[in-house]
Amino acid sequence: MAADFIMEKTGMMSMQHFKQSSPAILLLVIGYRFVFNVLGCYLAARLAPGKPMKHALIIGVIGTVLSIVGTVAMWDMAIPFYNITIIVMSLPSAWLGGKLFLQTQGKSEAYK
Repeated sequence: MAADFIMEKTGMMSMQHFKQSSPAILLLVIGYRFVFNVLGCYLAARLAPGKPMKHALIIGVIGTVLSIVGTVAMWDMAIPFYNITIIVMSLPSAWLGGKLFLQTQGKSEAYK
């Protein structure tokens, strides 16, 4: 939400006229949301008491459900490509966040 707020305050996009945003802006928004999803799931995996990938994927499932709800509620606010992309990227970004944690965990244990 902070990134959206900054983009709106700087005039890069308008949330009220999001559907009219340029393809470059839509790709930028999709890109930073993907990065934030990966980082959030990485953090979930890092903070998990056990089974970090499972925790990351649970966050991905929650993200998918919330993305579907948001898409249904706000279908007319954006183009279908954007809405569908937000839904589809939830699980892959969760998997990637969990995988990145597992890789960094393996490397840190090699130095112990």
